[in-house]
Amino acid sequence: MKKIKITLTKSPMHYSIDQRLTVRALGLGKIRTTAVQEDNPTIRGMIHKVEHLVKVEEVEA
Repeated sequence: MKKIKITLTKSPMHYSIDQRLTVRALGLGKIRTTAVQEDNPTIRGMIHKVEHLVKVEEVEA
C-alpha cells in the first residue's frame, strides 16, 4: 500500500479542540514533526479536516 508523509507546519493552538485532537491522532505533536501513515480514506479524511495545518507528500515505499 502507498504511504504518505504528513508534516505539521502550523500550530493547532487557536483552533477547535476536534482539530487539535485530529492532529494528535495523525501522530503529530510539535511544529515540524513528521509522521508516515498508510494512504487510506480514513487518513485522507483526517488530513482534509486539518489541511490548513499540515503538508502532505507521497512516499516511495
